[in-house]
Amino acid sequence: MDPQTEDCVPRGNTINLVRIGRANRPEEDAMKSLPLTLAAMLIAAAAQARTLDVPAGADAQERVQTALLDARPGDVVALGAGRFDLSDGLSLDISDVTVRGAGEGRTILSFAGQKGAGEGLLITSDKVTVRDLTVQDSRGDGIKSKGVDQISFLSLTVEWTGGPKASNGAYGVYPVASTNVLIDHVTVRGASDAGIYVGQSRNIIVRNSKAEFNVAGIEIENSMNADVYDNVSTHNAGGILVFDLPNLPQMGGHSTRVFRNRIVDNDTPNFAPKGNIVAGVPTGTGVMLMANRDVHVFENAISGNQTTGVMVIAYVQDFDDRTYNPLPRDMVIRDNSYGRNGWAPDLAGGPELAKALGGTLPPVMWDGVTQAGGVSAPVKLWLKDGPVLNLRLPKAGALEAANPDVVASLGGPGQAEPRPVALPSRQAKLTP
Repeated sequence: MDPQTEDCVPRGNTINLVRIGRANRPEEDAMKSLPLTLAAMLIAAAAQARTLDVPAGADAQERVQTALLDARPGDVVALGAGRFDLSDGLSLDISDVTVRGAGEGRTILSFAGQKGAGEGLLITSDKVTVRDLTVQDSRGDGIKSKGVDQISFLSLTVEWTGGPKASNGAYGVYPVASTNVLIDHVTVRGASDAGIYVGQSRNIIVRNSKAEFNVAGIEIENSMNADVYDNVSTHNAGGILVFDLPNLPQMGGHSTRVFRNRIVDNDTPNFAPKGNIVAGVPTGTGVMLMANRDVHVFENAISGNQTTGVMVIAYVQDFDDRTYNPLPRDMVIRDNSYGRNGWAPDLAGGPELAKALGGTLPPVMWDGVTQAGGVSAPVKLWLKDGPVLNLRLPKAGALEAANPDVVASLGGPGQAEPRPVALPSRQAKLTP
């Protein structure tokens, strides 16, 4: 840089506005003609982005929360390497902020001493990225976003270090009521509901992530347009779940693609608290699809799941929401590879059924329910991967009245695959 020809010399995150040694250029005269307030805004914008460094050490709670409160749009809150012992949850409500650690396992936010029962980090602002750190032992959910747009979770670990327990927080990474959700290279262990959970949200990508030793590994609930791919879901009670539930602000979940995942060895006994909806997920379920529509499951490796590889079912509980459809519709299960599944189904009458079918259940199972809760609708399925077990239940959940039938495949093509999810360019450029 030649000091004789430059007007504005960057000084860190500030701008030196002293003219150095020559006459005005035409663009300088143009700047002079701008209204003072607009010129000030342009100058402020150029100097806006800052990095707020927060080292590990004493008084972590106050120092981290202060940085999150002081951040302005465009800023980076950089958490240093080391352990941050936190006594309460953290919150961020400033848009366009990046919270960045020094790396997974290097920056550790420990909530082992958390006094409240809330989440570790709650985000309520748009265009936030959280990356390169580990969250441990939060009393509630690990990291939660609520009602936001363009939320990104990259290269994170969320875990409960005491192993699977009902007293652990419900969700590891938990975007809810959000749009444009990116979850990439995230690992979650020990959640008492779902490790990676996306609820009542739209436009979602979950990829390159690992969920293990949770009740549900990855769950997409009451959400629209989701791509779940290139993940590993293992040693959970259930691997990947796509649900729709009644009496929620957003219902009618649809258009989810689950593909190129490894859904293997989901063998952890279900440890969800009593009354939780996922407490009913049988241990050893690979994929469960319930009361949702336009869900395509393809090109996954599914093995080592003692109950079943893929389960397609209606919602089994009573409900009073007249807008709710409890039936699975327009489901496609195709071109997956299956290892050993279904040898010890954790279902009422499951072991006897497996024995009657030669020792194991087929890789794909449908409950056969076409009417539930007063709702009757066409249930269009293409269960190409066979053999397929049709339980032919007279009503949802009535396993004791099963009238099983095994067919080579069920239904046929015709359900259009949802379009790939496209995120805004800002998110699409993010890399782990």
